[in-house]
Amino acid sequence: MNVLIAEDDENIRSGLAEILRNEGYAPILARDGKEALTLFRSRTPDFVCLDIMMPGTNGYDVCREIRKANANVPVIFISAKSEEVDKVLGLELGADDYILKPFGVREVLARIRAVTRRCLAAKHAKAVDSSFYMGDLEVFPAQLRARRDDDQIDLSLREVKILQLLHARKEHVVDRDTFFNECWGLDFMPNSRTLDQHISKLRKRIERDHKNPAIIQTIHGVGYRFDG
Repeated sequence: MNVLIAEDDENIRSGLAEILRNEGYAPILARDGKEALTLFRSRTPDFVCLDIMMPGTNGYDVCREIRKANANVPVIFISAKSEEVDKVLGLELGADDYILKPFGVREVLARIRAVTRRCLAAKHAKAVDSSFYMGDLEVFPAQLRARRDDDQIDLSLREVKILQLLHARKEHVVDRDTFFNECWGLDFMPNSRTLDQHISKLRKRIERDHKNPAIIQTIHGVGYRFDG
């Protein structure tokens, strides 16, 4: 999913981009409101993160223009403006959420995942049942969640992509290059441990015994496999 980040502070802009990139999103970066509108029209992002106090065209005006062009694309304001009137104005302009600076990584991820679930739910609205099973684990891609018995497991967008890829190629080994192309993107330049670290983290959350995994099998020297 493509996410437009409009933020004039370079540190915050790059920090948000890194958070989103690690979750499996493709950030589109804008340094001010004018650039944000240009990129919105040319790149059609899936949702937008907007600072309010930007030079030239401020975040409120950007949101107004976005809403004229698209009434449905989710917009999240991320701002240091903490007065209630600022939040109310942002929401009245059609924003889906309002995050205050300074923010924590967990808070941003929770809000982003909530917006992503709404986006995916809308895309899958016509599907009767888009979930799938991997052993005794049921995966719900549109919800960014999985479930085993009464336990619910929240997943990142990239974790869902990894599970979808393994499920789609059941009983076939998925090599490392395919994982990176499908779940990271063709322009991603991984280090040697990136995939292994993600798989290790994912196993700890979805396997009954992550030291003896039943869902994601390691094929040494090649990649990983789901046997069904």
